[in-house]
Amino acid sequence: MEAVRELLKGDQFAGHCGLKLVSLGDGRAVVRMDIKPWHLNGNNVVHGGAIFTLADYAFAAACNSMAMVSVSINASISYIKPGGGTGTLTAEARPVSTNSKLGTYLVEIKNTEGVVIAVFQGLAYKIK
Repeated sequence: MEAVRELLKGDQFAGHCGLKLVSLGDGRAVVRMDIKPWHLNGNNVVHGGAIFTLADYAFAAACNSMAMVSVSINASISYIKPGGGTGTLTAEARPVSTNSKLGTYLVEIKNTEGVVIAVFQGLAYKIK
């Protein structure tokens, strides 16, 4: 698991965005992002790209925690509610289906109150 943590530390964009890995293991990951002014769009709510980045990082952490290097080959997100302008967003990633080559993961993004604001689905290809 330490190799995965080192891999994730090397993600400079995630660091720039202020993403924090909270937990990792067994195909699951939890990542948090404290909302800062630079995460906001013109409507003063979290930018969709910031929410996608948070979810994508949790997805990457989860699928790489399965002891195989994995890369995303498809991802989609549905925004359910505005991200708000303050507080913390949390992305919780878990596997839905995995085999020797592919893994499908679901990531729920929640606001400070624990309300789901977006749902992300990612498909990972496992590299041997």
